[in-house]
Amino acid sequence: MSVNLQKGQKVDLTKGNSKLRRVMIGLGWDESAKPSLGGLAGLFGGGKKQSIDCDASAILCTTGGKLTDKGDIVYFGNLQHTSRCVKHMGDNLTGAGEGDDEQIWVDILELPEKYEKLVFIVNIYQARERKQHFGMIQNAFIRVIDADTNQELCKYNLSENYENMTAMIFGEIYRHGSEWKFNAIGQATTDNGIGEVANRLA
Repeated sequence: MSVNLQKGQKVDLTKGNSKLRRVMIGLGWDESAKPSLGGLAGLFGGGKKQSIDCDASAILCTTGGKLTDKGDIVYFGNLQHTSRCVKHMGDNLTGAGEGDDEQIWVDILELPEKYEKLVFIVNIYQARERKQHFGMIQNAFIRVIDADTNQELCKYNLSENYENMTAMIFGEIYRHGSEWKFNAIGQATTDNGIGEVANRLA
């Protein structure tokens, strides 16, 4: 049975579920039908309205929750980690349709022990250049699925006002002793691109 989480809540993924080996992180969002003030300004500025391209990424962090190697960022430009334990399933350019817009597969059983946590980020591609932000996005969520049974374990719906925010830390999975837990974060930033978000964790 899936658990619906609120911001800041944590859930143990492996306690009582010792057979969990691989998880799929599903991330989703929709473009808002009602434009924000920022969106209207862009419209009145002339030119054709561009669709919002959100990109999901996973950042693998080592001791102290730090990013120590840029090769530990899995995103549309680096779809598979060198350990083969984290794989981005492909870029979605529009966010149209129901269900997950992008997915990231993680083999938590085989992931090298030096990695303490994986942080899942969504940023808007060329947000500043296109004058786009998360106030123009609705129905954003992150969920954790047992990749072997396709059973949803937990879900977090991000429902705050993210006007003028261009990137978002949706959540993270992390080691706690011998267990794996999920933390619903929902932290918005004004970073432009995954590189700037990654610098926060370096």
